[in-house]
Amino acid sequence: MSDFHSWNQLSHAEDYLLYSKNIGPNLCIDETSFSCGELYTLLLNRDAHGKKGSIIAIVKGTKADTVTEIIKKIPIKERYKVREVTLDMSPSMQKIIRSCFPKATQVVDRFHVQKQVFDALQELRVAYRWQVIREEEKNIKEAKRKGIEYKSKELENGDTLRQLLVRSRFLLFKAPNKWGESQKQRAEILFNYFPDIKHMYYHCIRVGSIFSQTKDKNVARLKFAKWYEEVENQGYPNFSAIISMFENHSERILNYFENRSTNAAAESFNAKLKAFRASFRGVNDMKFFLYRVAKIYA
Repeated sequence: MSDFHSWNQLSHAEDYLLYSKNIGPNLCIDETSFSCGELYTLLLNRDAHGKKGSIIAIVKGTKADTVTEIIKKIPIKERYKVREVTLDMSPSMQKIIRSCFPKATQVVDRFHVQKQVFDALQELRVAYRWQVIREEEKNIKEAKRKGIEYKSKELENGDTLRQLLVRSRFLLFKAPNKWGESQKQRAEILFNYFPDIKHMYYHCIRVGSIFSQTKDKNVARLKFAKWYEEVENQGYPNFSAIISMFENHSERILNYFENRSTNAAAESFNAKLKAFRASFRGVNDMKFFLYRVAKIYA
């Protein structure tokens, strides 16, 4: 008899799929949207590498109690076999894993951590951009009042200050050794005008370096402690939430250094589902769409 669990009539026809036969010691959990922003929770077997046998559960919604109720249909003996689950920092995902897989180690995905850190940097860049825009609009009004033509000052690379802050977005996501010549010049000008962007940028790069170059969990603990102590002492308001994030999720983040596991399998599978959805030119019949997904990946 197939392990395919037909759609359970909880509220709609397409509430969940469950494949307990695909469970293994290493799992990942993530959320995805198939149509019109409707969210589903994905529980996957990392060891299947995005191929047949990947899907353990697809559950409509992300509410912890609802998802937990479905996953707990898997026998407790099978759930006790799970040793490690990678996930993001969502409290609901953590609650689901803690309740369903009590013997599993939770590992926060390092790339989610790095994204949060770089997002704080980008918020600072955007704040400066709006500051420059307001100043520029004020100068334009003043020039009109005086009856003269206003012209923005050009910097050494031909950018205006407003353009500099817009065009610096992508270089701030990259390591300095990956900048092109024009990006090196733009970064030098940006850092001269906005030294706190420079300081925050190099703090962000250090986080990636700790993840990439450190192998021992205890050494990583010390490095991260020193990192957010320095950030806290420098008083960057954009990084206050980041410091709280490290304090609240420190053990889950540090668990990465045990096996260097990431949530890349979930992100990759999510991309496959989005490509599959695109081949349908959208999803009109969700039940049929997920049935097709199950036939390929379950």
